[in-house]
Amino acid sequence: MKQLSEKQILDNWNKLIQLIEDTFSGERKEKLLEMYKYFEERMSVAPASGKAAYHNAMVGGYVEHVLHVTDCALQIKKLWESNGATINFTDEELIFAALHHDLGKVGDLDKDYYIPQDSEWHRKNKGEIFKHNPNLQYMTVTDRAIYLLNHFGIQMSEWEYIGLRLTDGLYEEANKSYYISYNPDWSLKSNIAYILHQADSMATHIEYDEWQRLDEDNNNKIQTNFKKAVDERKKPTDVSPQLSEKSKDLFDELFGDK
Repeated sequence: MKQLSEKQILDNWNKLIQLIEDTFSGERKEKLLEMYKYFEERMSVAPASGKAAYHNAMVGGYVEHVLHVTDCALQIKKLWESNGATINFTDEELIFAALHHDLGKVGDLDKDYYIPQDSEWHRKNKGEIFKHNPNLQYMTVTDRAIYLLNHFGIQMSEWEYIGLRLTDGLYEEANKSYYISYNPDWSLKSNIAYILHQADSMATHIEYDEWQRLDEDNNNKIQTNFKKAVDERKKPTDVSPQLSEKSKDLFDELFGDK
C-alpha cells in the first residue's frame, strides 16, 4: 500500500498553501489562509478515502488528492478550450472548486471525518484502513464543504458553487437534476462542472492505478521469496532436518512483516 513520508506530507502542505497565496487575493485569501491554519494539524494528515482499494486511503492522502485534482482540472480545461469549448470561468474559479470539492472529508470544526479502523477483521477482510467517525453529524461531503466555507466567511462565485457542488457527477444522487434535464433552459450554463468531474475521475483512477501497481509489486515479491524459500528447503542437507539459516531468513523475509 502506498504511504507518504513525513517530508512528502510537509511538501504537499507547503505546495497547497503556496497555491492559495499565488491564486487568491484580498480578503478572500486571508480568510482561506485562516481556515487552512485552523485545520492544518488535521487536514495535513487526513486520508482521502477509507479503503485501501479506493484512492489515497493513507495519511496525507487528502491534500495529495486535491492537489492532483487541481492539476488535472487545469490540464483538462486547456484540452477543452483547444478543441473549441466555451470557457466562461477563470482559473481562479476552477482552482477554488477543485481544492474544496472534498473539504467535507476533513470533518467538522473539532472532529475528524475519518478515524482509524480498529477492527482487525475489517482491515484484513474488507481493506478498511479508516472508518467514518460515528460521532460526526451526518452530512454529504459536499454539504459539509459548503458549511465549512460559510463558517469561515469565504464567499464563492456562482461558477465556483456549481463546480464544487457537481464535481462528484452522478455518483451523488442529488446531482441528477443538474446533469439530466429534459428542459434545455435548465441545462448547465458552464462547462466547469464537466471539467471538474473529469479531473476528479482522472485523479482518482490514477491514484488507484498507483495503489494497484504497488500491491502487484508486493505480491510478486512475496511469490518470489516463497519460491526461493521452497527451493531452499528442497536442497539436501546432512546437517540437520531443521531449516538452513538461509532458508529461515527467506521465510522471515516472506512472513516477518505479515
